[in-house]
Amino acid sequence: MLQIDGLHSGYGRIEVLHGVTLNVARGEIVTLIGANGAGKTTLMQAVAGVQPSAGTIRFEGKDIARVPAHLRVGRGISLVPEGRQLFAPLSARDNLRLGTWSRSGAEIGKGFERVCALFPMLAEMMDISAGALSGGQQQMLAIGRALIGNPSVLLMDEPSEGLAPVIVEELARVVKRLAAAKELAMIVVEQNSRLALDIAPRAVVMDRGRIVYDGDSVTLRDDPARLEGYIGVVKG
Repeated sequence: MLQIDGLHSGYGRIEVLHGVTLNVARGEIVTLIGANGAGKTTLMQAVAGVQPSAGTIRFEGKDIARVPAHLRVGRGISLVPEGRQLFAPLSARDNLRLGTWSRSGAEIGKGFERVCALFPMLAEMMDISAGALSGGQQQMLAIGRALIGNPSVLLMDEPSEGLAPVIVEELARVVKRLAAAKELAMIVVEQNSRLALDIAPRAVVMDRGRIVYDGDSVTLRDDPARLEGYIGVVKG
């Protein structure tokens, strides 16, 4: 479904991604881990189209490397950005509505139903401003905003960052539920390596803008020395 080949990206003269190649199949969930500065967020933003890049990005067989970000959303690629990036003054309902811009009619209603089924707590907070929600509720809203447009590829950047353990467990449950449905391809960037290796059967490790491991999560989880060698101190 998603094929990334020879992807380069950076900021000014500083190149961050050095020819990254990664394929993700329909219904597959991949966890992306690595030390700070490894290039994980840059890769996610490049795939979403909000970060300039050079190379090939193919989605459902078509090269989208030159397609602008908003059209990638319309085609089915949604990003849950690091830090949530919600519109704080707007209500939860209006933040979700922003995720439906490429959909119409009954699709929008089904999208709201889907989000409320995944996050029942949000159903009770639709008229509350996003800025008044707790960190965990905001993260649920950010994920809901990305899901409400019924994407085919979901990119999640640091979903557990700064959240209480009980909320992290809830988010992990939702990710596993989405994965079990086999409807979405997902790439999840996660600093909590233990959580990351638990939620996805396939792990990809980045180091200084390159992929240094692409394989079974259990194999990596059961080799702490190797994992620490890749990412430094193991979190989780």
